Amino acid sequence: ECILSGIMSVNGKKVLHMDRNPYYGGESSSITPLEELVKMLLYTEVTRYLDFKVVEGSFVYKGGKIYKVPSTETEALASNLMGMFEKRRFRKFLVFVANFDENDAKTFEGVDPQNTSMRDVYRKFDLGQDVIDFTGHALALYRTDDYLDQPCLETINRIKLYSESLARYGKSPYLYPLYGLGELPQGFARLSAIYGGTYMLNKPVDDIIMENGKVVGVKSEGEVARCKQLICDPSYVPDRVRKAGQVIRIICILSHPIKNTNDANSCQIIIPQNQVNRKSGRPSPMFVAISDLYEPIDDGSESQ
Repeated sequence: ECILSGIMSVNGKKVLHMDRNPYYGGESSSITPLEELVKMLLYTEVTRYLDFKVVEGSFVYKGGKIYKVPSTETEALASNLMGMFEKRRFRKFLVFVANFDENDAKTFEGVDPQNTSMRDVYRKFDLGQDVIDFTGHALALYRTDDYLDQPCLETINRIKLYSESLARYGKSPYLYPLYGLGELPQGFARLSAIYGGTYMLNKPVDDIIMENGKVVGVKSEGEVARCKQLICDPSYVPDRVRKAGQVIRIICILSHPIKNTNDANSCQIIIPQNQVNRKSGRPSPMFVAISDLYEPIDDGSESQ
């Protein structure tokens, strides 16, 4: 909602943003489902309102231990995740990815990016299951193994992006807002305010006013703010959505540094699905919350 209000304000819309919470972002204040958020941050220049810091390291969990994710030729040769011969094969794979250019067939090395599956690419370089696990989940950042039987182009580009980002930022390819992910919606809120948007936190929404099947306003504390369009998260319209899933986030307070992370002040730990017998792999949780996921109910009305 903060992202949309910011973008709409920039494009000349008159925006009133009401939130019953005392903070920006509502249900999504510390998590976002948007895959192209980075492009949005750059396009809107919201980054000028934020301070970022580099995550000091990216690690992967295997057999009860934590290992540094090898993402360069040098790290691949030094990694304890693989044996000597597998290190060489993985190094060749990384060189192939680094040189790969989807617009230059000379770099394909016999791989058809539109038709060759990623499983076949791994087979071509004779990579074992452990290497496949951390490559797919810790470099390409897939949550499941479904990608293995899909065309390899997207996966190769994901790994290439990881390596190029690592080369740019040094310790890891990841940045995070200095004061937490809640800074992201706040940045877009600031953008909206600069372009004339009005924000009201701690503002309860008592009722959504409908006329002829369309939303025409919002009632709050005895007053009605009229509008041509209303955008809200599912918690404001519980009768118009159906719960479809749940996201669980947890905080763990440790009494000691995590072993084998070089006492990093910040790090990401990827747990591949095969290591915990789950259907999907996840980064280690960093924030506490339980958020319900909803899908709209089609009741024939024209409200949004």
